[in-house]
Amino acid sequence: MKLAYYPGCSLDGSAIEYGLSTKRTAELLGVELLEIEDWNCCGATSGHNTNKLLSLALPARNLALAEKTGLDVLAPCAACYNRFRNTEHVVRHDRKMQEKIAAVIEMDYAASNQTLSILELIVNKVGLEKLREKVSQPLKAMKAACYYGCLLVRPQEHTGFDDNEDPRSMDLIMQALGAESVEWSFKTECCGAALATSRPDVGYRMIYEVIRNAREAGAECLVTACPLCMMNLDMRRRGVEKAFNQRLDIPVYYITELLAIACGDSPRDVGVHRHFVEAESYLASLPEKAARIEAEEAARLEAEQAKKAARAAQAKKAAQDKAKKKEASEAEAMAKAGDEKKAAPAAEAAAKAETKEKAAPAVEAAATLAEVGDKGSKAAQTQAQAAVPAIAEADDDGALQKKINAMIKAWEKSPEKVAARLIEDEERAAILAQVVSGDEKKTARLAELMITDKDKAAKAAEAFVTGELKKRQKAQES
Repeated sequence: MKLAYYPGCSLDGSAIEYGLSTKRTAELLGVELLEIEDWNCCGATSGHNTNKLLSLALPARNLALAEKTGLDVLAPCAACYNRFRNTEHVVRHDRKMQEKIAAVIEMDYAASNQTLSILELIVNKVGLEKLREKVSQPLKAMKAACYYGCLLVRPQEHTGFDDNEDPRSMDLIMQALGAESVEWSFKTECCGAALATSRPDVGYRMIYEVIRNAREAGAECLVTACPLCMMNLDMRRRGVEKAFNQRLDIPVYYITELLAIACGDSPRDVGVHRHFVEAESYLASLPEKAARIEAEEAARLEAEQAKKAARAAQAKKAAQDKAKKKEASEAEAMAKAGDEKKAAPAAEAAAKAETKEKAAPAVEAAATLAEVGDKGSKAAQTQAQAAVPAIAEADDDGALQKKINAMIKAWEKSPEKVAARLIEDEERAAILAQVVSGDEKKTARLAELMITDKDKAAKAAEAFVTGELKKRQKAQES
């Protein structure tokens, strides 16, 4: 796959780590990047704050140069990507403006090609399956908050590759790399952009809220695909900590850095050591954390096997008890009828069953402990001994899906009641019910989480409500 490459002003300067890791990502995934010759600044915020035609002509010139090559464009910077997609949209829908732009840039431009973000390239063009095949050092034990910011997925009619309120592309990439992506409500909030410079009293508060929300959601690091977001969350961290008198020790990474590392590169190969907030030690701690998690999971599985063996032994004993009682009852009935000859064999069989049954628990327990002793730890053996008298019904995949389906029906029938189980606040619970009603995707997602992980379900519900309230506030303001 070949793409025209637009590095923009940041990827060779303030975001050099992003530039290094983007090129390495393309190499790992078999994508050839051909840098646009004689490219110019896209204008970013300054352009469209100054003059509309200028804000369109600056990106259009770069796109026209790429269009001549017949290639689509990769613009890793979120601001550049947003300005390029906006220009494409205008040129395709406004003939008069297209003619004005062509006159300014002294080139024809028909928007026959399209601009891709790094997320869109990985998920929709390369594919997650191919990405998984490249992973050699999975990021196990990493808990990441995927931060999309305000430019990658908005406005929907310009970008369109992901949900603009609850995007998932970066989360899917992180999961393919072996990490856990946390549910949180600030994934598309603005970091303050240039306000951190012009109005630090406002900008620092916005940066602080993003970091605070990620930490409260259980994240141990932040992941982004925007140079300006990285600058605010990383370079301006000490200023934010000073303003709020609070330490915020949580590293930030570019998505491309983590992809290259998961595929075998060292953190220094892709510039992680250049970050302002120290970010190498967290990566170094992951193997030990992953080993501990795997050991805990192995112990849990051993305990589950011991419980299953105990349940099987108890079920067998119950069946034998039932058969013995039946035989004894039949023998007693025949004896009462005076048929001693017929009663004798039945009584003898009952006696044999009783003798065999007395030995059965010891035999079953010995077999269970032997099996666990061969395969498991001493702790698992103790678990098996304690589990013999305990009986609980096992849930298989079919039973789990039945529970999820039942929960979906509960949402459809009484959304207000189910919402109240996740959110105590009546007003927010009512909003959740409105959001979920008619949205099969959100209904299925909450139903599954309520069955498998109640805490995650509550966090997801809060995220949906927060997103809806922000949407309503913006609608009122407009």
